Amino acid sequence: MFWYDHGHGGWGWFAMSIGMILFWALIIMVAVLLFRALSRPHEHTRNPAVPTPEQILGERFARGEIDEEEYRRRLDVLHPRTPGKR
Repeated sequence: MFWYDHGHGGWGWFAMSIGMILFWALIIMVAVLLFRALSRPHEHTRNPAVPTPEQILGERFARGEIDEEEYRRRLDVLHPRTPGKR
């Protein structure tokens, strides 16, 4: 009934070896995923960068939605020049 003198045979050692490799792979994978989840910034604390009116105007000019005259006119509305300065 008990073969191999009450011990594990060749397949038993093979199965235990594969089982140990899978066990440690699972432990390492859980540790890596936990580390990545804890080190990632939270969504609710991140402030999205709100573009300034000048950036929006520059993007529209770069895409060709407005021409240079309209760009300069709208830029002057945002930043009116004083008579002594240029």
